[in-house]
Amino acid sequence: MEEILRTNDPVTLSFAEALLRSEQIETFVMDVHMSVLEGSIGVLPRRMTVARADAFRARAILRDNDVEVSERR
Repeated sequence: MEEILRTNDPVTLSFAEALLRSEQIETFVMDVHMSVLEGSIGVLPRRMTVARADAFRARAILRDNDVEVSERR
């Protein structure tokens, strides 16, 4: 799995997930349940990951739709 997006904005996450799902790219959002630790104030970002084989195409799709992506590290 490779991280392609890191954000605190749940709307951005939902939008990105819908875009990638429409292109048959499976996503996995990490840190969803961290609100238990942070007290539901949204300080800790969520990370969206995809299979390494889909990462290049997923980043391109998100960039084409004006979603800021995490660059490969």
